[in-house]
Amino acid sequence: MGLAGRTAVWWARLRSCRPAAAPQPCLPARLPAACQRPYSSRGKEKIDMSTYPVESIRNFSIIAHVDHGKSTLADRLLEITGTIAKTDRNKQVLDKLQVERERGITVKAQSASLFYNHKGVNYLLNLIDTPGHVDFSYEVSRSLSACQGVILVVDANEGIQAQTVANFYLAFEAQLAIIPVINKIDLKNADPERVEKQIEKLFDIPIDECIRISAKQGTNVEKVLQKVIEKIPPPQCNTADPLKALVFDSTFDHYRGVIANIALFGGEIQKGHKIVSAHTKKRYEVNEVGILTPNEQPTHKLYAGQVGYLIAGMKEVTEAQIGDTLFLYKQPVEPLPGFKSAKPMVFAGMYPVDQTEYNNLKSALERLTLNDSSVTVHRDSSLALGAGWRLGFLGLLHMEVFNQRLEQEYNMSVILTAPTVPYKAVLSSAKLIKEYGKAEITIINPAQFPDKLSVSEYLEPTVLGTIVTPHEYIGKIIVLCQDRRAVQKDMLYIDENRVMLKYLFPLNEIVVDFYDALKSLSSGYASFDYEDAGYQAADLIKMDILLNGNPVEELATIIHNDKAYATGKFLCERLKDAIPRQLFEIAIQAAIGKKIIARETLKAYRKNVVAKCYGGDITRRMKLLKRQAEGKRLMRKIGNVEVPRDAFIRVLKRQTDK
Repeated sequence: MGLAGRTAVWWARLRSCRPAAAPQPCLPARLPAACQRPYSSRGKEKIDMSTYPVESIRNFSIIAHVDHGKSTLADRLLEITGTIAKTDRNKQVLDKLQVERERGITVKAQSASLFYNHKGVNYLLNLIDTPGHVDFSYEVSRSLSACQGVILVVDANEGIQAQTVANFYLAFEAQLAIIPVINKIDLKNADPERVEKQIEKLFDIPIDECIRISAKQGTNVEKVLQKVIEKIPPPQCNTADPLKALVFDSTFDHYRGVIANIALFGGEIQKGHKIVSAHTKKRYEVNEVGILTPNEQPTHKLYAGQVGYLIAGMKEVTEAQIGDTLFLYKQPVEPLPGFKSAKPMVFAGMYPVDQTEYNNLKSALERLTLNDSSVTVHRDSSLALGAGWRLGFLGLLHMEVFNQRLEQEYNMSVILTAPTVPYKAVLSSAKLIKEYGKAEITIINPAQFPDKLSVSEYLEPTVLGTIVTPHEYIGKIIVLCQDRRAVQKDMLYIDENRVMLKYLFPLNEIVVDFYDALKSLSSGYASFDYEDAGYQAADLIKMDILLNGNPVEELATIIHNDKAYATGKFLCERLKDAIPRQLFEIAIQAAIGKKIIARETLKAYRKNVVAKCYGGDITRRMKLLKRQAEGKRLMRKIGNVEVPRDAFIRVLKRQTDK
């Protein structure tokens, strides 16, 4: 008998000896949600969205200063409407990125659709949770374009802070309905009466319109939903109009391509529709439409006034431009105005650690900039670091978060150079004007800084900064602002304890560590926000850092003449700590043109060559020391000094104790 036959007989005997098994219960037709793949639509029943006419739709955002409880309020609203189950683990449900969980801040605006019954009528509420930090205000302004109203959250303990004021004016300029909510009334030091007076004084909103809540405990949160339905108007659009959809956000999925978040301003859309992008003029077939609850929930159709997602086989990240308008094939419409492009405040060079990773990093940057469209990208190259990019960010936190997302989401390790701001130069040389084709040029890389002889004047960017602080810290903060070359524009007492200061700052003075210094001086109570205020003339110079006489291009900085010596000395001291010691001496120098303004010497590692001399003539010792010195000199000629990749940010970040 062959091997297969013997095996079959053996299995038959084994089965006959085994007792009869208990009947197995029927398996569920659907897998539980925890077992399903997160990107799969299998087993999800499609919702009929036609039961929610335009009159029953409310689109709103939650805006506030950092850490005033936006995400916690969003969690409670999701629980009350039954969108998510009530558990103790519901913390920052809409903050899906790892960087958001780690830092405890919202970086990306996230949307969710809630279903709520009010006075016997079913309403569809589209909620967008927004970031609170000034670096992510572009996310807030984009979110407001898809809304008709906002919930303005203010901490009952902290009161109105700088970003509260900035976000209020964003909503006010967009002519949105504003619902003021005072959060954290359960705290021991909460003073909602004082906060209500601040809101009335600064924003001219009557005290009786403020709702006092505790998002953590769920107190009065139901009132917020009722107020949203009563005060926020439905979107002004019609299902009978031709399709007009605004792409206000997009992400990239490895399996399904680009997933676009859309707000419908007219018509309807369903699977199988042929659509055209107004930006690229390309045609697509819709594969899936749905709403976010906050996970993807497919629907049969999406109608005018509703907010959801769309998958249409867009394979390239460049195909889903944020601010683009989608319409039906052969039914063209006037494109929506889109979004005002974000103005970068900070520039930094980004290079792969290994040049063989260049193409992988390029692909990762394209996918991440699709999700974060406020980052500007320009090709760049460096003698020391090879091919790379010059990236523009909205602030230093934005830069750090972007770098962290590259590492966590795409496993990319990069070298990030010291951050700089965009300067301008008015050229006086006819030769340079002809070369550039204009008299005023923008400088985003210190290596491109033109010589003073060919320039009539340099211009530096300025910002109008708003500082809200308890009055006992005013003296220290005014000294800090004067040290940063700021000019005071206004000073207003919000109430008997808090003051709002307005200063005109050179952007270069606040971009690296002003926020840290402000928080340190005020024991964490002061808050800061800024907006662009154009350019002003300044006495600027380019300072080079030399290592053993060789300039390090990545550490070149553009600074004000008054601060050249102090900054040069400081950078040399920090570099001395950052660069590892070598077997030869390293001279670290700060230079303006040919003039050396500061120097630090990093001593060499030395072997004790005279240890074996236990007596005898002095000339023996001198001979050994001279031979060692000659060896060190030769080593210095041929030795290269490598600056560690994390030294760039560490060197530039000032220390408050210096």
